[in-house]
Amino acid sequence: MYIDLILLVAIILAVIFFFKRFSSFIILICSLNMVYRLLHFIADNVKVPELSSLIRKYIPTSIPNAIANYIGTKNILYDITLWAMFIAYCILLFYLIRILARRKKI
Repeated sequence: MYIDLILLVAIILAVIFFFKRFSSFIILICSLNMVYRLLHFIADNVKVPELSSLIRKYIPTSIPNAIANYIGTKNILYDITLWAMFIAYCILLFYLIRILARRKKI
């Protein structure tokens, strides 16, 4: 029932408590969203009914989808969540480019 929300909050709190860095938080949020999407890709394309039903039942499609399950999609909070995810992905892209630039010594 609330397993997706509890899991999301627990992971976010663990990262904030242990790492205490903004970059770790951004990497966690974007990675978790990618994992959710990859698992649903597996559920859609692997023909194992037990696995597909398990993934669809307990794992949300994405972080905004998990939030939409509780607040709905016709809400300003949902729009803020979508824009926050967009900004998080832009920040992650900046971090990745910065890491690659350091390795190439640009």
